[in-house]
Amino acid sequence: MGKSLIILVTLADPMLHSPMYFFLRNLSFLEIGFNLVIVAKILGTLLAQDTTISFLGCATQMYFFFFFGVAECSLLATMAYDRYVAICSPLHYPVIMNQRTRAKLATASWFPGFPVATVQTTWLFSFPFCGTNKVNHFFCDSLPVLKLVCADTALFEIYAIIGTILVVMIPCLLILCSYTLIAAAILKIPSAKGKHKAFSMWSSHLLVVSLFYISLSLTYFQAKSNNSPESKKLLSLSYTAVTPMLNPIINSLRNNEVKNAFSRMVCKTLALRNCIP
Repeated sequence: MGKSLIILVTLADPMLHSPMYFFLRNLSFLEIGFNLVIVAKILGTLLAQDTTISFLGCATQMYFFFFFGVAECSLLATMAYDRYVAICSPLHYPVIMNQRTRAKLATASWFPGFPVATVQTTWLFSFPFCGTNKVNHFFCDSLPVLKLVCADTALFEIYAIIGTILVVMIPCLLILCSYTLIAAAILKIPSAKGKHKAFSMWSSHLLVVSLFYISLSLTYFQAKSNNSPESKKLLSLSYTAVTPMLNPIINSLRNNEVKNAFSRMVCKTLALRNCIP
């Protein structure tokens, strides 16, 4: 509901048709899909007390998990670049981030999810499975499913490591580079008011990225440790459910433009007076 509201408000209010809110709509739409893939199944399991999932259902869930996960990494890097241009080149920002460029960047962010999800899911589910066929997780992630395979998976694991470096670490490095340049630009602003305004433009994205990558990194390192499966599930839950839930709160409560636009939309809908102009 929070993400849908952000999409609705930023589409309805002409003052929020800037590149930043265009990418924010993309992120909200992406995380709606991410929640439907993971959280919807969790809720269904809790309500129906049925922990089973079909072979095709497991493959489908894994496919869209990879698709939305890779797309989010790429989109967060794109949003970091958008903030870099807005803060470091404010006069050229409307020209650089024109409508055509925004569409290309959004497409480039969504596209990598297709080949990664297709190759990894198809390859993994082409292996023979044996044993109890019990996935020790709350969703069909690759590592728990891989433990059920009765074949040599060395080549697949090498591919998975290389794929992780490409789709996770490269966007992360691009984000860090953008953040470094943004921080340097903010420190050069002479006035305290100017610094505060620039930091407020950046802070929401900084929080979103920090929450996502910290929880994702902890999950990655914990996956190779001897910690219990329950702790690994808890870490996975943080970036699959908790972080996407917090993002609408961060992007709305910390953003006066979104709050004012929401107030205007409510006023117009209810035909109230004394609305925010």
